Amino acid sequence: MTHTRIAYLPMPTYPEPVEDAAISAAIGFAGALNCALDVTAFSVDLPRLSSGLGDWLIDVPGIVATAEKNSQAECQRLQELVEAATNAAGVRLHFATRNIILGGALEASAIEARSYDLALVPWSTKTEAVQDLAEALVFGSGRPTVLVPPGTKAAPLTHVAVAWDGSHVAARALWDVLPLLAEGGRISVLTAVDDKPTAGRDLAGALTARLERHGIKAAAVDVVLGGQTIGDALQRAALASGAGLMAMGGYGHSRLRDFILGGATKGVIDKLQLPVLLSH
Repeated sequence: MTHTRIAYLPMPTYPEPVEDAAISAAIGFAGALNCALDVTAFSVDLPRLSSGLGDWLIDVPGIVATAEKNSQAECQRLQELVEAATNAAGVRLHFATRNIILGGALEASAIEARSYDLALVPWSTKTEAVQDLAEALVFGSGRPTVLVPPGTKAAPLTHVAVAWDGSHVAARALWDVLPLLAEGGRISVLTAVDDKPTAGRDLAGALTARLERHGIKAAAVDVVLGGQTIGDALQRAALASGAGLMAMGGYGHSRLRDFILGGATKGVIDKLQLPVLLSH
């Protein structure tokens, strides 16, 4: 049975919008994966507060109304931007807007993402809101989340890299990325040999052998940190192998509503160098 693969792209507009170049890159990436695209732009509903100094001194209601108006206008601008980009990329689009209370866009995005094949995050280091969105999707949606940096080339995924340590989250990332791999594509299995003790012998070799039995071309790649952070080393190895995307487990856990990231995941998020699929 075949089905239409649909990617989900949430876009909050408050306190700051997502970078246009990253949005365009994410749309092109969706097209390269032969995905239809569902986009939700979130406008903000701010609480009505008094300044405490008298509204004659600080016009808090006016500030709130202006912020909400700007958020709604940004939703309209984003719709025009996305429609133009999807038409150019030949991507089927469904665009929706939602007005949501302050702070509610993260949970709403994670819930909406649960009914899609994958979620896309247009990545930008210029706004913390994007990192918050990525963490909410990775840890709250149960779906693979792909961070797409600006400048990403829209090309079929003929080669992906998988960061492999034999853990359950790494296994989740592996099997989440396989449906995205183009027919006849190949996988580089990255193992950091000087990062931490790993269970069993030759983890990468064992996995590549099993992937070959599935009919998937695979090769083991030893990653030596050599003073680099694990996030940098893995991404550089993925790029050196020619991979168009790296898949890895989203290490960390949530406590109340604060996300605590593992070193490898945080290292990648802090300095994203290529599209990265995170699964948890």
